[in-house]
Amino acid sequence: MSSVAGGVLGACGSLAASVSLALATEGDAMPQEYRGITYVYYFVIVLILAYGVYDTFFKKSEF
Repeated sequence: MSSVAGGVLGACGSLAASVSLALATEGDAMPQEYRGITYVYYFVIVLILAYGVYDTFFKKSEF
């Protein structure tokens, strides 16, 4: 199970990195003071989605 969880977290980390790189190449599309909170916002969304995938597909049922 740890390899599956590692794979899911790795995929989510790659997604967060690609979003960060996409925002970085836009230049001045976003004011500098909002960039940090935007990265935090995307990271929280990725964590929530990763937990949802884990809970739906990989967690053992207690029934």
